[in-house]
Amino acid sequence: MNDSANLKAPALLNAIRADLAATTFTMSSDDLTGSLLRTLAASKPRGSLLELGTGAGVSTAWLLDGMDAESRLITVENDRQVHAIAKRHLGSDPRVTFVLGDGESFIERHGQERFELIFADTWPGKFYLVDPVLGMLSWGGLYIVDDLVPVDNWPQEHANQVVQLVNYLENRSDLRITKLTWSTGLLVATKVRP
Repeated sequence: MNDSANLKAPALLNAIRADLAATTFTMSSDDLTGSLLRTLAASKPRGSLLELGTGAGVSTAWLLDGMDAESRLITVENDRQVHAIAKRHLGSDPRVTFVLGDGESFIERHGQERFELIFADTWPGKFYLVDPVLGMLSWGGLYIVDDLVPVDNWPQEHANQVVQLVNYLENRSDLRITKLTWSTGLLVATKVRP
């Protein structure tokens, strides 16, 4: 089995990546992570999904590709340049709402909302404000984080933050988790009643 073969990437990815090449942004999700996100999004019919860290919309495109017509996605990004790329290519899809702003502020303002899937691809919700974000997760909902396998350009403190995050999530009684040393390193958690 070749996990990179026949991924059937969303049609808009090439255009997004062409625009992205003109920027200095290098933190888009890879296709393996995207493929997993699409599969997990498909498991939430009529779902309410949240993406913290839109970037240029690469992972957003994968999520939308898995969502059904009744599902909704809110995606949050604070970088105006890459936010504009995502919105230009994906903004005509009525299932997605783009929020330009700080993830921390969004979490604080929307803490009472519930989501069936949360992809935390930025620091708020991944390395801090984890409890409020998990509080936004419905029972049976999926919490996904990526970029957990070390790479050469990680700042030293990043490795410690990953260890602390994984340890914290492993010890919560309301989560069932799977850690994947695959793609960029992922953790998928399902919220259960303790």
